[in-house]
Amino acid sequence: MRCRKCGEKAAINMRQHKLALCGTHFLEWIPEQTQRFIEKYKMFEEDSRILLAVSGGKDSLALWDVLHRLGYQTTGLYIDLGISDYSIQSQRMAEKFATENDLKLTLVDVAESEGATIPEASKLTERGKGKPCSVCGLTKRHIMNRVAREGGYDVLVTGHNLDDEAAVLFGNTINWAVGYLARQGPVLEEKADGLVRKAKPFCRFYERETAAYALLRGINYIYDECPYAEGATSIYYKELLNQMEEVRPGMKLSFYLSFLRAKKFGLFVQESTIAQSKLVNCSTCGQPTTAPDQCAYCRTWDKVRSRQAAA
Repeated sequence: MRCRKCGEKAAINMRQHKLALCGTHFLEWIPEQTQRFIEKYKMFEEDSRILLAVSGGKDSLALWDVLHRLGYQTTGLYIDLGISDYSIQSQRMAEKFATENDLKLTLVDVAESEGATIPEASKLTERGKGKPCSVCGLTKRHIMNRVAREGGYDVLVTGHNLDDEAAVLFGNTINWAVGYLARQGPVLEEKADGLVRKAKPFCRFYERETAAYALLRGINYIYDECPYAEGATSIYYKELLNQMEEVRPGMKLSFYLSFLRAKKFGLFVQESTIAQSKLVNCSTCGQPTTAPDQCAYCRTWDKVRSRQAAA
C-alpha cells in the first residue's frame, strides 16, 4: 500500500476514507482534520482558553499534542482517582508529557479533596455497589466543570474518539435514552446556570487513528485499561460495532454522522429543552443539578464521609 500524496510506503490505511498515508503525511493529516472539525462544529476560537481533561491515555495526550501544534492555549487537567497502580502510572504519563512539552498541568487528588479514593467511596455508597464506575463518572464530571468554571476557561475539551461516541450512541439508541441522545454531540453549549462549554475535537477519528498518531509522534501513554473497565457495557458495544465495521468499512462514522444530521434537523429538540429547563443550583456547591436541593455529587460524598465517620 502506497501513500496517496507522495507514493512512499503507507503507515496507515483508512478504509473508511479510502485513504492510505505515509507517516509524514498522516501526522499532517490529523491536525488538519482536527482543525476542520473545530471550525465545522464551532468548538472554540483561536484565542480561547482551553482546559483539556487528560487521563494519561493515547487519546487525551494525542489531542493535547495536536492542539499544541495548532497553536491553541491549553492547560491539562489530571484527576487522581486513587485506583491503585493504574492512577500512579497514568498520572506519571500525563506529567511526563506536560514537562517534555512545557505545558501547564493542573492536578486534582480526589482522596485529598474529598477524603477517600474512588474505590473506597464506591464501597460506602449504594451508587457504587462495589464497582467504582458510577461514582467515578459522577466525580470526574463534577470536578472538570468546577475547575473549568473557577479557572475562567472558555471550554472544557475531552479526547473522546469515534469509537467512544459510536458506542455511547449505540447504547442510548438501543435503550431509547432520549435525554442522553439529546445531549450527545461534538459540542455541548455553555449554560448561564454554570455548565461550561464542552467539546470533543477527536469525535470523528477512529481509535486506531489516534493510536497510530500517538505511536508515530513518539508519545508515551498508559496502555492498560482501567482495571474496573473489564466487562463494561461500553466495551461490549465497541466489540459489536467493530464486527460490523469489519464487514462494512465506515459504518461507525456513517452511524455517528447520520445521527448528527438527524439532530440538526430537529430530532430530540423538545426533550433537550425540557431537560435544560429543570436545572437549578445545588444548595451545597452551587453547581447546576436537576435535583431539588443537593446535587448527586454532594449527596454521594456527604454519605461517604458520614459512613467513614461512623465506621
